[in-house]
Amino acid sequence: MRKMRTGTNNTVSPTLTCEYFSEPKLLFAEGYQHIDPKIGILSAGPKSFEPRKQHPDAIRVGIIGTAETIDSARKWLERGMQGIDGTVDHPRFPGFMPDRGFRSKLIFDPAWESQISQREIDSVLNVRGQRDRFEILLNVLNDKIRILSEKDRQPEYLIVAIPDDLYKACRTVDYHDKVLGSVHRDLRRAIKVIAMRYRIPTQILRQVTSEDRTGDIVSKIYWNYFTGLYFKAGGMPWSPIGLAPSTCYIGISFFKPFSASKSKMQTSLAQAFDEHGDGLVLRGYEFEWDPNKEGTNSPHLSKPDAYRLIELILTRYTEVMGQSPQRVVVHKSSRYWEDERRGFTEALQKHVSRYALMALTSQSTFRLMTTNKYPPIRGTSFRIGDLDYLYTTGFIQELGEFHGVHVPAPIQIADHIGQDTARETLIKEILILTKMNWNSAHLGGRLPITLRFSQLVGDIMREVPADVEPLANFKYYM
Repeated sequence: MRKMRTGTNNTVSPTLTCEYFSEPKLLFAEGYQHIDPKIGILSAGPKSFEPRKQHPDAIRVGIIGTAETIDSARKWLERGMQGIDGTVDHPRFPGFMPDRGFRSKLIFDPAWESQISQREIDSVLNVRGQRDRFEILLNVLNDKIRILSEKDRQPEYLIVAIPDDLYKACRTVDYHDKVLGSVHRDLRRAIKVIAMRYRIPTQILRQVTSEDRTGDIVSKIYWNYFTGLYFKAGGMPWSPIGLAPSTCYIGISFFKPFSASKSKMQTSLAQAFDEHGDGLVLRGYEFEWDPNKEGTNSPHLSKPDAYRLIELILTRYTEVMGQSPQRVVVHKSSRYWEDERRGFTEALQKHVSRYALMALTSQSTFRLMTTNKYPPIRGTSFRIGDLDYLYTTGFIQELGEFHGVHVPAPIQIADHIGQDTARETLIKEILILTKMNWNSAHLGGRLPITLRFSQLVGDIMREVPADVEPLANFKYYM
């Protein structure tokens, strides 16, 4: 650690304190540890393979599409199951077989395939109205998913292999509704919500992917796709090392529901995780937020709303996880207003003995400049005044590699409220939580998982009607 003080004799500048946190390790099968998810799975297999508490030995795969896209999707998956060679910069994908890779296999059966007919395609494409096309396609897909869900043995994982013409015609839709006002909808999000009704996790597989026309590294695509597939089928690809036992890590964000498009309503969204990486998604409460009156577009909770949101989270967390946390760490994407802080802390003090509130935001104003040709090292932290900055992207010292395509910028960490955990420990936990994105096999992300999926989940949650209870498991949102 080093400290620097700059300025003239008459001016005192803030102290700059720098520190480096080594890349956190992850846990794989039979206790194997490594910092890189790909190397861990290549060497030992996914975490839930041994011991086999959550490991799926075989996964029933359903496919919805045309005759052509169903065939293309199945062949693409079968090829990936065997393994794919990598490149100098991208490790080979080991496959998805009982004796290698994810130590599991995919099972296909015509009974789990539902074909979109030419007549159904025409019924969508021949409609001129953008909104009507979108709704008709959703009705067609809803029928297909419902039929597959009613099988005696339904698929455990569902691929929606939409042909290019349908995907391009219905990918997104923007329209004005007399009640809802301006509405933007996304096909992928809408399909996720439909499939939730039948409790089947889904993934869109585009023709451009199954026909290898993306231009991206094929082994990288397979790594990310099968990592997400394994998690959605109930497996745990890896688990974190270094998170405190009996701790609940909470991410809080907000989204605007469709039903409130013309009003000033917002809905709170919470994502909670335990020290093993198991998590749940919760829709909080609606509240009114007037940007003109409040002076900012960033929503904040009143004291009563903050209090009851924490009550909801901890009650549901205990129900789903089977245990009450002893410690809670809250991450929010904006700084805490006084009423929020008081509501959160009063509710937390009622339930747990230790807690911490932190605000984490992306920023590009402050950066460190290195004296060599490499960007700053991921894990580098520095402090200016009462603000901490952490590089969650950058050069990976342990691997001698730079994982990224842009000039890295650190995230800002503010509002360390609560004195029960050392600041250093809280920063280390943030770095660990950046490695918990099971939707890809990347070494780490920019934001911790508590906030990583906030926008993604919020966009999907907008599609869930207010009178329908959204499912808590993350696999339905990925």
